[in-house]
Amino acid sequence: MGRLDTSDAQTSRAPVHRPPLSIPKNRRWNRRTRRDAWVFAAFAAPNVLLILLFTYRPLVTNFYYSTLDWTLGAATATNVGLGNYVEFFTSPDASSVLGVTAIFTITTVGGAMILGLLVALALNQRLKGTTFARAVVFAPYVLSGVGVGLVWLFIFDPTYGVLSWVLRTVGQASPQWVNDPKLALLMVIIVYVWKNLGYCAVVYLAGLQSVPAQLLEAASLDGASSLRRFTSVVLPLLSPTTFFLLITSLLSSLQAFDIIRIMTPSGNGTSTLIFDSYLQAFGSYNRAGYSAAISVVLFAGLLVMTAVQLRFVERKVHYS
Repeated sequence: MGRLDTSDAQTSRAPVHRPPLSIPKNRRWNRRTRRDAWVFAAFAAPNVLLILLFTYRPLVTNFYYSTLDWTLGAATATNVGLGNYVEFFTSPDASSVLGVTAIFTITTVGGAMILGLLVALALNQRLKGTTFARAVVFAPYVLSGVGVGLVWLFIFDPTYGVLSWVLRTVGQASPQWVNDPKLALLMVIIVYVWKNLGYCAVVYLAGLQSVPAQLLEAASLDGASSLRRFTSVVLPLLSPTTFFLLITSLLSSLQAFDIIRIMTPSGNGTSTLIFDSYLQAFGSYNRAGYSAAISVVLFAGLLVMTAVQLRFVERKVHYS
């Protein structure tokens, strides 16, 4: 038998490299693509327009107002450039306002997160009534800040309040919560932490329920105690939840207004940046330009703290 010539067969089986087909530009932008683009624009345009109109336009306008010496309601204003900012940072009240803002923010954020984690650990147990307890803990967060402030103002009232009645039954006099600046700040902090710890507790509870039980069982078999399992296993896995709560709680505390306004209308020792901005514009000063400058300072602080958290704090977050 003769040898088979396979050269033709191998040649016919060799892969043929063809250049990729190029779609003409007029076919890429066909009727269906144009229709999808118009549908997207129809849905997105109203939202973008509302955001530009009610978020960015007031922000830019506030920047402009901060450069004016303008009394609220006056028909004319004087351009002072950065004069309002210089006045704020050189005034004797600036250190007090910034200090009160720092104390209020740190204590409310830290208190709500720590107590919320402890409450979440208690609610994570398999006991009867935990569903009802979760609803009770979360309820204050959804209540109106005005209503919460009015109820707690009655509780702290030194003459007719519930707390004063309890103290009188044990032979103690009620402190002057509203008149003493330090006690007024403490009073507002207590109420704000009470109102927001339910939010932290529910978010932490969701994080606790997502912790794999296999890891806890493996750590238990290795002889780790309950405290060691919590610090070495649970807390690192809760770092995304903690990071989320840190950002949201920080932004919320820096913008807290309703409870402070109801419980201390004159800002006696409770003048945070946002409340001082309100008092400067709508209090006895009527200084709209100066108030706008304080608002810009608050906005810059929020922006810087959020950027720092996203840049440095997120490095310690374990997402897996």
